[in-house]
Amino acid sequence: MYLFLCIIIAMSGCFHSTTDHQEPDMLTREDSIPHDASKITPQTDKYPPLLHSDQWEEPVPVEGPINTAGAEDSPFMYGDDFYFFFTPDPSLPAEDQVVDGVTGIYVSHRRNGRWGIPEKVILENEGVCSLNGCTFIRGDTMWFCSAREGYTGVHWFTAKMQDGTWTDWEEAPFDPAYEIGELHITSDGRTLYFHSSRPGGKGGLDIWNSEYDHGHWQEPTPVEEVNTEKNEGWPFVTEDGKELWFTRTYKGSPAIFRSEQVEGHWQESELIISQFAGEPTLDQDKNIYFVHHFYRDGTMLEADIYVASRIPGEHSVLWPGVSSLLWGLGFIAGSWTVQKRRNCRNQ
Repeated sequence: MYLFLCIIIAMSGCFHSTTDHQEPDMLTREDSIPHDASKITPQTDKYPPLLHSDQWEEPVPVEGPINTAGAEDSPFMYGDDFYFFFTPDPSLPAEDQVVDGVTGIYVSHRRNGRWGIPEKVILENEGVCSLNGCTFIRGDTMWFCSAREGYTGVHWFTAKMQDGTWTDWEEAPFDPAYEIGELHITSDGRTLYFHSSRPGGKGGLDIWNSEYDHGHWQEPTPVEEVNTEKNEGWPFVTEDGKELWFTRTYKGSPAIFRSEQVEGHWQESELIISQFAGEPTLDQDKNIYFVHHFYRDGTMLEADIYVASRIPGEHSVLWPGVSSLLWGLGFIAGSWTVQKRRNCRNQ
């Protein structure tokens, strides 16, 4: 479906109307959500996220104007900036989302401890059709994936921050043979972690890394310590390089795991949050932000960004990074199989 969409974009553009000279009405996120959409709350959630660690408080929806009755996905925390992906109706096919005028990357800025109204991040020239996601930022550079006019398939791009605006987007210099999915680059800029279903893994999606040397990313190698025959993806590495967070299929749905590095080796991973919880990103205080999808009878209804706050105590301070895939859209190869279970809370 998505390759077909990308081919259509590459060949035909954005299906611009013959009345393009007319200024379209600018929809807000709330205005674009179907009128019959119902907001699911923790009280009405049939499969709430389950915490498996005593180092964090119980997960709750992020406060403020972030979550709606649409689908908020792929969180990325960077200082006082909160990036995420939004689409008003996750049941719509990608070819409808790409032209709805609202689906894409958004950012909310924190001021005086409160999140502001999210604004859409523009990453294409006016009149160019694109569908953007997979946000990762390091310094003044953003990496993002995009299906856009003039290209076939999904490609990685970079953008530069100048005077408070993302600009100068161009295709990222990744070797297509690496098949790079959701990614995270370590704080020293020397190691790239990503997920992929490329040959050589243990099955499904696996986590790989690549070293930057002589101006190029080298041939990737699998992270054997964390990969299994299940899906592992959406990697996030802490600023000190000692913790690898990722998403793995657990009891039929996505769950968040952590592996710690000891003497240069990743250790056995630990389950932190389960039950439709994924794509973790940590802020400076080591609070965990993640996406929680709401399912009913095997169908995804919507998605919200949740946070599990770190319980005060001895812990390291991080600089935020992210792992973020357009999970609902299936932007990068790989999907999670949702299995119906009689008792989702039996741990």
